[in-house]
Amino acid sequence: MALSETLTKQGTFPTPPFSARGPLSVRLLDLLSAAPDGDPHLIPLADEALQAATDIVHDDDIQLALFLLYGLHYGSVVETDDAWEWHPSLIALRLHLEAAFEAELRRVVPVPALPEPSSAAVAAALFALTGEDSGPSLSRYIAAKANREQLAEFLVHRSIYTLKEADPHSWAIPRLTGRAKAAMVEIQSDEYGGGRPERMHATIFAGMMRGLGLDDRYGSYVDQVPAVTLASLNMMSMFGLNRRLRGAIAGHLAAFEMTSSIPCGLYSRGFRRNGFGQDVTWYFDEHVEADAVHEQIAGRDLAGSLAEDEPSLLPDILFGAAACLTVDGWAGAHILDAWTAGNSALRVPLVTGAAASAPASGSES
Repeated sequence: MALSETLTKQGTFPTPPFSARGPLSVRLLDLLSAAPDGDPHLIPLADEALQAATDIVHDDDIQLALFLLYGLHYGSVVETDDAWEWHPSLIALRLHLEAAFEAELRRVVPVPALPEPSSAAVAAALFALTGEDSGPSLSRYIAAKANREQLAEFLVHRSIYTLKEADPHSWAIPRLTGRAKAAMVEIQSDEYGGGRPERMHATIFAGMMRGLGLDDRYGSYVDQVPAVTLASLNMMSMFGLNRRLRGAIAGHLAAFEMTSSIPCGLYSRGFRRNGFGQDVTWYFDEHVEADAVHEQIAGRDLAGSLAEDEPSLLPDILFGAAACLTVDGWAGAHILDAWTAGNSALRVPLVTGAAASAPASGSES
């Protein structure tokens, strides 16, 4: 008998590996620990959470709730009955929360002027947007200053997305057509290792985590990361899972790829400076080359072609790209501000010395 069947018969599920952050996530985790039964009437509780929030993007209770709700579609986030995935009450809750989340992003994210809806013009606008210097650089700090404990913290933050790398953007594949769809599939094929499971980027990243003595199981560090780290993945999930936001997810992927290659080279340098070798830096080394190619495909063939084929999506393409830069910029600033102040960038710091005691692997300068 399958685990879910056994647990359904018992009427209970294992306790999640992380804790609630407020009344809404308390209630949601409680529901997910049991088999579905009736209508839990969650909208009033969601409204209370939204009214109490001063900043949805940084609100722990709301972002954890969204993370759990989107996680039902990914799996391996929380051990629960699969029937919860499409339970009407949880879908209604998700739509209610993400409507407020999207509205907040559209209010605060600065979107540049729209270019002509041509492949070349859209690509040029995206390269101009992603090429702007937004201030202090987390990647430069890691290259020059970060110690082993900070490198481990950085991987913990990144694990929330990267252990599921490419999955949020892959929701867009059936929602696209023609040239844009072909471009998306070309990029995603590389992300998933081109048919070689050991070369899947999520798998390579998991190996990197193990190289620093970290737990590579998905969700192991949810308790440690702040709301803005969860918000970064939640935003991708929202864009990818809603067909009406297919322009936003295309723009997000374009910006994501355009801002990856150079920082990954700097990240790799920081790990090598701390004595880690190629078996650990492989993930970043792989992205230096791959994303230099992907950024061209994403800018011209994905986002640009989508704008040509569906000009009405152009505003969302630019919004998705700008949202990627804005939210990921906030997440990076949170880490950098904590480190430069001599603090941990995690809600719950890692065990002191765990990363520092991890063996160096093929030390390089």
